[in-house]
Amino acid sequence: MHPAFAERRRQVIESIGQGTMVVFAAPTAIRNHDVEHEYRQDSDFYYLTGLDEPDSALVLQAGSESPYALFVRPKDALRETWDGERIGVDGAVQLLDANAAYPIEELSAKLFELLRGQSRLFFAIGRDSHQDSVVLSVLRKIRERSRRGDKGPTSIVEPSSILHEMRLRKSAIELMHLGRAIEITRAGHHSLFEKTVPNVGEFELEGILRERFRALGSERCAYAPIVASGRNARILHHRRNNRIARDGELILVDAGAEYEYLAADITRTYPVSGKFSAIQRKAYEIVLDAQEQAIGAVKPGSTLDEIHNIAAKCLCAGLIELGILKGDVSELWETDSFKRYYMHRTSHWLGMDVHDVGDYFVDGKPRQLEPGMVLTVEPGLYFSADDPDVPEGLRDCGIRIEDDVLVTELGVVNLSVAIAKSVEDIEAIMSITRNA
Repeated sequence: MHPAFAERRRQVIESIGQGTMVVFAAPTAIRNHDVEHEYRQDSDFYYLTGLDEPDSALVLQAGSESPYALFVRPKDALRETWDGERIGVDGAVQLLDANAAYPIEELSAKLFELLRGQSRLFFAIGRDSHQDSVVLSVLRKIRERSRRGDKGPTSIVEPSSILHEMRLRKSAIELMHLGRAIEITRAGHHSLFEKTVPNVGEFELEGILRERFRALGSERCAYAPIVASGRNARILHHRRNNRIARDGELILVDAGAEYEYLAADITRTYPVSGKFSAIQRKAYEIVLDAQEQAIGAVKPGSTLDEIHNIAAKCLCAGLIELGILKGDVSELWETDSFKRYYMHRTSHWLGMDVHDVGDYFVDGKPRQLEPGMVLTVEPGLYFSADDPDVPEGLRDCGIRIEDDVLVTELGVVNLSVAIAKSVEDIEAIMSITRNA
């Protein structure tokens, strides 16, 4: 087990003081009958244990003889024949470095002993009704024994106040895994540049993308890929991927690989035919300029609001240049006139989850960026079919460009810079297939 997990647990135990933290594994979810959805571990649980099995729980407790206790499924030869090998109680100690391990069936009884005399419980109440039931029943049992001198936690604290602050700042091992996720994502996007031709199905391109991700070692997509041609690119969370891409259209692909529980999140927009029209190129380069200016503003001390405002003002100026909006940039920005064409924010946190954890405001103010934080920068423009102010060659389409960037002591590093996005680079890659 990588020492990063032990270091994370050490930091948590130090932070909770005389408290106890309980974190559950993600439950399985039934797809239909006895078939389960693909399992993906709870990010907080994996962050502290490295275990990707369900029906497990973690207890961290400062000052205990066993500050790191795991509750797992016991070994069961019959069930392992059906569902795969389990780590088991002994494996939790030997392979995951637990100070103590128990069968998950003993959680309630052991938790009763562990929480007696504790003043604070760190537990994400309200996230899962079954998990709530287990923990609250233990607290109720302790309370019922108060006449015998038993005392339990008098406060329940949201563990995200510790865990999510830690996850917001990426370690060297996390950045290495994120870098690999982005490398795999690059291969996927570049494969689509080469394979996209008129009359290709969005579903065909999605299949190519998923194949490349899996073949290169990604456990799964970081989120359901968006492959949106023509009018579908105006749907921000397009998921069906069921349309045929037509000659002359743009296609927007928003997709990222996950590697070792770190998620990439990349969007590229490119011409189905392999070459931008003059008006498409003009609009695309407006979005690209907005993105580059926003990336340039990423540095310690800046905020996501500032980054968004830079992108939005740049897009306002571009919309004026296209003849779509009229007036002063500052006025159009202040009155939100641009929101017809750019309705989402420019950035979000990125990490184990594609929309990763971490507060966006601190003490009521936009959070200032710090070294080690990773975020997306993804401005876009979206044009409806019946807007008379939009040039005909841009109607019923969407353009978005998204990269993943790291805040450093000196400013910013674009982690996905190797994924082609200039007009010249995209057209050059797309010409390879056509000239072969």
